[in-house]
Amino acid sequence: MLRVAIICPDQEMGAALERALLDSRVAGVVLHLNRYPDAVELERLLAERTVEAVFLSYESPQRFATVAAFLEKKAPGLPMVAIVHSWEPQVLLDLMRAGVREVLNFPFDAQKLREALGRIQKLVDGRAATIDRLYSFLPAKPGVGATTVALNTAVALSRVPDTSVLLADFDLNSGIVGFLLKLNPRYSVVDAIEHADHLDQDVWAKLVWPLGTLDVLPTGRLDPGVRVDPARIQLMLSFARRFYRVICVDHSGMMEKYSLELLRESGRIFLVTTPEIPALHLGAEKIRFLRGLDLAHRVEIILNRAQARSLLSREQIEQMLGAAIRASIPNDYAAVHQAIMAGQPLGEDSRLGLHFTELARSLLELPAITVTKKRRFFEYFVPAPAQISR
Repeated sequence: MLRVAIICPDQEMGAALERALLDSRVAGVVLHLNRYPDAVELERLLAERTVEAVFLSYESPQRFATVAAFLEKKAPGLPMVAIVHSWEPQVLLDLMRAGVREVLNFPFDAQKLREALGRIQKLVDGRAATIDRLYSFLPAKPGVGATTVALNTAVALSRVPDTSVLLADFDLNSGIVGFLLKLNPRYSVVDAIEHADHLDQDVWAKLVWPLGTLDVLPTGRLDPGVRVDPARIQLMLSFARRFYRVICVDHSGMMEKYSLELLRESGRIFLVTTPEIPALHLGAEKIRFLRGLDLAHRVEIILNRAQARSLLSREQIEQMLGAAIRASIPNDYAAVHQAIMAGQPLGEDSRLGLHFTELARSLLELPAITVTKKRRFFEYFVPAPAQISR
């Protein structure tokens, strides 16, 4: 059911709208204000009630314009419906300038309301589809290369046309995304969380580090005493989801409280492991833990540093972990070392880069790219990019 807010000082019109929405059986009113709220109150209420659309009355043109402008800045893409007493040309012109595309006249016609709700639901469904593209990268144990995998997957995703990506480093005490890219940021993911209750596009632009269509939120300086409020993470994610097609989160693997909150928000959880027995053992323990949180069904395995002649077969590893392998990334210390020294992600056309390109395209449900390339002798002994589960 569509979750809507009504902002309408006219109590008769507001009550009539709430009844009409209830009668429609497709929308529920989660917030009803009989006054125009200030910016702080409105932002808090929209986040707390998880509002999906706003019905805003045009009684005071000035106050209407103020609230509409605030919604456009703080919640771009949030469907907004103007409710009016008249259809005067000047009123409609003002509404169009405010970015309003849906207008309902009082008294409300049931059929027109249902049609408007249908159009709004399609917009909401389109936005909701991006929520599933929040990907968490969780290391089975320290040292398995989860950050390298998260970084290069995010970069590969951002190379797909029309795909904006955010990479957030939530390994708050040992995060190395900034180091791998040789960033020297003034702000960190902790600053984004602390300012979550008053984020806007101007503030956000100062917090992230842009790399093409990839934005990076690195960790800050080492601070063992840092505390993160999960509720503020929700606010930050709610804001970020309006601007990015994909959000990638790098975790520490320590299963902190805020990390569990992020895992619950994730459409998919990629457990990154190597074929070594200790890593597989700890990876299986993590999946058992996630099963207790009813999250195991979201887990897929990324087998890093895979070897063509491994002691364990793909099937044995999947059986040991209790989850499917999404992708196998071959071992190439030299290429990774070279990328780290350059402060850059892996090259798009490099052997490892092709694996991440294929992984990214599979996540976006795009067809694989066929690459005709003469292989060097040693490349016949490593897995090819085609080893990606769909």
